[in-house]
Amino acid sequence: MVVDEQLITKCRTALSFAAGQLRHLIRAYPDFFPMYTHAGKWTHGGEVWTNWCEGFLCGQLWLLHRYTREDWWRERAIHYCRLMEPRKADRNVHDLGFLFWPSWKRWYDLSGEQDVKNVVVEAGRTMGLRYQERGRYLQSFLSADSLFIDIMMNIGIVFYAARQINDENLWRVACDHCLTTRRFLVRGDGSTAHEGIFDTQSGEFIRQSTQQGWRPDSSWARGQAWALYGFGTAYACTGDAHFLQTAQSCADYYIERTPVSGVPPNDWDEPHPAHPYESSAAAVAASGLLNLASLCGDVTQAQRYHGYALRIIETLLDPLFLASNTPGWEGILMHGVYHERKHLGVDESVMWGDYFLLEALLKVIGEIKGLDCT
Repeated sequence: MVVDEQLITKCRTALSFAAGQLRHLIRAYPDFFPMYTHAGKWTHGGEVWTNWCEGFLCGQLWLLHRYTREDWWRERAIHYCRLMEPRKADRNVHDLGFLFWPSWKRWYDLSGEQDVKNVVVEAGRTMGLRYQERGRYLQSFLSADSLFIDIMMNIGIVFYAARQINDENLWRVACDHCLTTRRFLVRGDGSTAHEGIFDTQSGEFIRQSTQQGWRPDSSWARGQAWALYGFGTAYACTGDAHFLQTAQSCADYYIERTPVSGVPPNDWDEPHPAHPYESSAAAVAASGLLNLASLCGDVTQAQRYHGYALRIIETLLDPLFLASNTPGWEGILMHGVYHERKHLGVDESVMWGDYFLLEALLKVIGEIKGLDCT
């Protein structure tokens, strides 16, 4: 699809700014994996809640290597990937896709090295160990009875590992998780719940819940973005049209509920939110919608998703969101939210927001394509 040359120029300018911000980050705070800023600074003593963000720094470094072809970015990316390698066996988080897909999977896609692929496969197999047979889902980091919508963004690495080692049971685990999430966390109008609670003895679904949204029955914006992107990934991996339909339903809900700017609040149902923006949700949605446009067989729908993604990107490149005109700010994308309920990283830069913005920018200028599950 055609992209206006003026927008491409803005994307390239933003990528140059991002490169400067990342050079500063890794020189000022060597071997440090930040999660969110405090007053625009990456280093602080704030709570992390869960440890899930190393892959986003590595991923940004790989993206800049892909864009600039400079060896310095590749060397830094490999260095930071090596630092996080032990987490391939981490049983304490549900985020091994977030950790290893932007980092080691991008490394393998560029290098084709078997040892690098082996790390991705091991991370995917470890992720599969979270499976609860009675409920047919991958449990969240909180407890065995908890299913998060976020896990849809990690499911690709399970499908990938299953395909690489021809593990039919692991493939079943990934499919079951998607089907369970689709049934119990995606509502009839396309909105999503953040969390589902199950009876671990019977596997029976009990209720919808939330950790980061306004209410259990409301719609947390980043979770909605995870869903539209994640079910698109599930479709790309499996070819199951049910997952494409679900991705489109989630995307349609996002578009219908969000202001014309393309940037939602933290939760659409929260009355009088103190902060009007959750820019990281918008960045995830933009990149996910670009994927969806390439997966969707309906030309009209594909154009709609592509056009809306470009609208989001135009908004995020404005100085209101891009920190290029904010001296001293160390992140790339401002007005993101980590955890509003816990007052962590609210109205700040967050590593996933920066990563998915860069991912979307490289898709717009044609440096990378959508999903590669092979």
